[in-house]
Amino acid sequence: MSTIKEIQEEIIEEFEIFDDWMQRYEHMIELGKSLPLIEEKYKTDDNLIKGCQSKVWVHAEMKGDKLVFTADSDAIITKGIIAVLVRVFSNQHPKDIIEADTKFIDEIGLKEHLSPTRANGLVSMIKQLKMYALAYQTQLK
Repeated sequence: MSTIKEIQEEIIEEFEIFDDWMQRYEHMIELGKSLPLIEEKYKTDDNLIKGCQSKVWVHAEMKGDKLVFTADSDAIITKGIIAVLVRVFSNQHPKDIIEADTKFIDEIGLKEHLSPTRANGLVSMIKQLKMYALAYQTQLK
């Protein structure tokens, strides 16, 4: 299983292939289509990420000693963003998720190419995934 850092490096390499942001957005949309979808029963207000303009639902559960995320969004770009984050953080130990830095987002230039509301949503998504990890980490002790 790849580490968070290895997955982040893969994503950086993928995005370096594209010359412009239209191609990168298209790649984000494709990633969104491959997102492990959240079950309908988890599309509740409790699983909505606060601070996102679009609706983004995230569900987390422990499988063995790793945290697994599923998600969905009603907006295509946002779905791509959460797909990238799920790819990085899903199937990882809660401790590793909590301690992970997210500078790969700056390295692929994502934040600077998002509208301010989407950039805030991105920060909210990261915060929520780390909060889930913190909650599960506490349960493990």
